[in-house]
Amino acid sequence: MTEVDLAHPTEDSADAWWRDAVVYQVYPRSFADSDGDGVGDLAGIRDKLGYLELLGVDAIWLSPVMRSPMADHGYDVADPRDIDPLFGDLADFDALVAEAHEREIRVTMDLVPNHTSDQHAWFAEALAASPGSPARARYYFRDGRGEGGTEPPNNWRSMFGGPAWTRVTEPDGSLGQWYLHLFASEQPDLNWDNPEVSDDLARTLRFWLDRGIDGFRIDVAHGLAKPDQLPDMAHNDESELLDSAEGDPRFDQDGVHEIHRNIRKVLDEYPGSVAVGEVWVDDDERFGDYVRPDELHLAFNFRLVQADFDATAIREAIDHSIRAVGRVGATPTWTLSNHDVDREVTRYGGGAVGRDRARAMALVKLALPGVAFLYNGSELGLPNADLPDEALRDPMWERSGHTERGRDACRIPLPWEGTEPPFGFTDGKSAPWLPIPTDWSGLTVESQLEDLDSTLTLYRSALELRAKHPEFSGAEIEWYGSPSECLAFRRAGGVICALNASAEPISLPPGTLVLASAPLIDGKLAPNAAAWLV
Repeated sequence: MTEVDLAHPTEDSADAWWRDAVVYQVYPRSFADSDGDGVGDLAGIRDKLGYLELLGVDAIWLSPVMRSPMADHGYDVADPRDIDPLFGDLADFDALVAEAHEREIRVTMDLVPNHTSDQHAWFAEALAASPGSPARARYYFRDGRGEGGTEPPNNWRSMFGGPAWTRVTEPDGSLGQWYLHLFASEQPDLNWDNPEVSDDLARTLRFWLDRGIDGFRIDVAHGLAKPDQLPDMAHNDESELLDSAEGDPRFDQDGVHEIHRNIRKVLDEYPGSVAVGEVWVDDDERFGDYVRPDELHLAFNFRLVQADFDATAIREAIDHSIRAVGRVGATPTWTLSNHDVDREVTRYGGGAVGRDRARAMALVKLALPGVAFLYNGSELGLPNADLPDEALRDPMWERSGHTERGRDACRIPLPWEGTEPPFGFTDGKSAPWLPIPTDWSGLTVESQLEDLDSTLTLYRSALELRAKHPEFSGAEIEWYGSPSECLAFRRAGGVICALNASAEPISLPPGTLVLASAPLIDGKLAPNAAAWLV
């Protein structure tokens, strides 16, 4: 039996609304466009809140909507306390939060504390200042190595490709120091050893919490602290973008935990608010450190994303995820996709097989104890899109020398209605910012809403059962003996989830069937399918 306490010991249960929530990630650029410019916006999200209420989610997480030049589609923040005009303004944001709350949907938003935009006022001040100045001390400015400082200060690679350093031209016109950027050159890393950085983030947290939001998703939560002296990497394979090896000095430094304690102190001033970190850390014990009672409430665990559609791999991912947080009494989180990884339909094989496996894994995820995150479009069974080179917008494409296509394929605008692009995403005055495949007419919300066999209907049914039935309670799961290439577990409340990852139909565990991801075959669970029983 695997067990985890679903609440921090210090967390008032009345405020811990998030501990069994279903959180829907809205990628604003691709959700719904209200003004016809081809890019989604806050008014478009507000217009679709009725859909999200019908779907049955408890909260939404907004990918970045703060003011940004959009070098990395909002993850390069120029002003963390304002809304980018591309998405609307603060009045639009306030209206969205107010209406969401009226519909009993919480609102969380992305926070990007690892770096700023190169157009942030601080960075402009740093470029205009001299080496060793207080303005440069907010970032990582260093002299170069080699004769004349022509080589970067160390061998760190950017997660988007190329060196993690860019040399600046000093105010007198000479080539000068280098600055660190773990991502694009337009995203200079902040120096969290500088108290000004921490103080400014506290102001940002309070700014949005005072406007009524319910929490934050913290981008690159494992990467904020840097080691003393910035030592070279032992492993810096240029081919492994968005990846890091054990012992990577760029990430998971011990100093990061004091940063999260300071974030938590601010959130504790606002009962019911939540912080969830993006934590790409494989070691279970080190992962659990991020969700100790005085740090983050939650941390994304990506083991299910990384697991193949294989019963053994899936079971190991679940066990690891629960064990990682159980040691510190925290709540597990579950996700199958997001704006940075391939959509599950594509990842599980594409076509009908990928769709069937994605539907099955949705039931596995939603049966587990803890918080379930759902990326917009997963409920429609969207696959990745095959984009032409000229349509790519991800900075990874350029920085990798056109060897890495980036993440655009999983960020395609949602299809809402109609039989041809843009499928109601925009009114057609401007083309969508990424092209929508012409063959998505059968994947629109409109086409699936009344179809009892659709993926959207499956999700709606699953979320309703999860929310209303006591069988989905309890922090414990118990594994059943099961045939080869299959798995089954039982929640403490009584629901049983069975997954058939084999090529043959299998008998179901004892119980009454309440939901299946595919029709039974002679009373047996079909291949690439999952079922719930009570």
